[in-house]
Amino acid sequence: MARSVSPAYQEFAPRPFHKLRYVLLRLLAGVVLSLAFVFVVDYAVFRIKSARNEGFGTVTVHPYYAVPQKNHKVEFLTAEPQEEQCVHSLFPHAGDLPCWYLERNKNRRIDM
Repeated sequence: MARSVSPAYQEFAPRPFHKLRYVLLRLLAGVVLSLAFVFVVDYAVFRIKSARNEGFGTVTVHPYYAVPQKNHKVEFLTAEPQEEQCVHSLFPHAGDLPCWYLERNKNRRIDM
């Protein structure tokens, strides 16, 4: 037999996950606001650097082509290295990737 709980007790019963949900939502809001603040500061620094012609750089990228074959294998063909423009910032700006990212990912796969 199921026990019934009076409605008065249900109204004042402690909610075990109510505080946890509140803390997690506050934590999520703090992380989102922090990331937004970092992005805005990064963009402002980028604009200041680009006004002094220090915002952009170049990195040599080594592209290679991935050509699918009829036997379901892939043939890789290397291409000439290319200079690619990048930005000196944490996040991508002005349609260019950050230089720190391009320095770590110099090999560029191009699927055909």
